[in-house]
Amino acid sequence: MTALDQARSLLARAKEQKAARLREAPDELVTQTVLAPRTTETRVQQALDTATIDRALPTLPAVSDLLSGAVLRGGSVYSVRGSTALVMAMMAGPSAEGAWCGVVGMPSFGAEAARGLGVDLERLVLVPDPERDWLSVVAALVDALTVVVVRPPGEVTPGEASRLSARLRTRGAMLIAVGSWPGSEARLEVQASTWSGLGEGEGYLTGRQATVAVTGRGAAVRPHQHHLWLPAPDGTIRPINPTESTHLTTPTQWEAVS
Repeated sequence: MTALDQARSLLARAKEQKAARLREAPDELVTQTVLAPRTTETRVQQALDTATIDRALPTLPAVSDLLSGAVLRGGSVYSVRGSTALVMAMMAGPSAEGAWCGVVGMPSFGAEAARGLGVDLERLVLVPDPERDWLSVVAALVDALTVVVVRPPGEVTPGEASRLSARLRTRGAMLIAVGSWPGSEARLEVQASTWSGLGEGEGYLTGRQATVAVTGRGAAVRPHQHHLWLPAPDGTIRPINPTESTHLTTPTQWEAVS
């Protein structure tokens, strides 16, 4: 069975179970379920129970600063290049407020790191290897989840992006693309960074200072650069104070995926 077949099967069974529950207890709220990470099917079912089409999504202050004070918008696509931590920070705001999130095509995604930045793992669905059906898997998950992260295996065509954007607008879901994506609402890219904590032959990484360039097609997103901890030594993501600033360098290949 392919990843697409699995996603379709899970969604179909979840919808059938939800319909049966509504027939048995039509006047009861079914959004309060016991969260048990037993199977992906259970998680998708719970996501369907709590899905909304609210277009304004909760946003962490550091992410709002990057977007010139704007919030994340359901129905939109955001592309991020150079930092998985920034992707996690964009997921954290909606997740902390009860939204369900999914991550597709990122087998090395660090769930514990995501939890440290505020992502609720009890409402997180992972599809590490969707193989060639990645686009269809993403489209299926958009029907159930509020935030979907995807690392496309190759270049995304304008036609593929347009079809998925229509689905996102219908559901009010948000897509975060790791890499480039045609017509994204905002593009966030780490242009330079430096790590702290390492000495000569000793120490360990404690924080990363980064310069993030933000461009967008919406009027609310003005092209600019932002300097922030990604993350700070205390694990948070926040702007860099002038007294904390150090010399920033172009990211290495290792830094680009952190």
